[in-house]
Amino acid sequence: MITLDHVGFAVADYQRSKAFYEKALAPLGLKLLMEFSGASAAFGKDDGERPSLFIEAHGEPVGGRLHIALRAESRAQVDAFHAAAIEAGGTDNGAPGPRWYHPDYYGGYVLDPDGNNIEAVCHEPG
Repeated sequence: MITLDHVGFAVADYQRSKAFYEKALAPLGLKLLMEFSGASAAFGKDDGERPSLFIEAHGEPVGGRLHIALRAESRAQVDAFHAAAIEAGGTDNGAPGPRWYHPDYYGGYVLDPDGNNIEAVCHEPG
């Protein structure tokens, strides 16, 4: 299994994206842990671990659509993520529900302010 340490990407409107991710990631237990010069935000769990998701004002946003799947601990977390992300200004890209990938796959998809596909997924039986 490949395990990522962290992922980072540029966004078109840093303040808008930072506000979106602060709200959308909260149901997954992720929060803004660090901010660097008002141009880079680092999100993760507040458990002593290092951040795992960075957004940056520097550089060009991804050309095309980026897909990031964030692991949720429960189906309820997937539901809460999806609702929070929509409330934060995201666009529905697939309501929470079972997916064909395997019998216990439960995911919800939203497009962030730059059109990136951000997913929360739970692999536990319902």
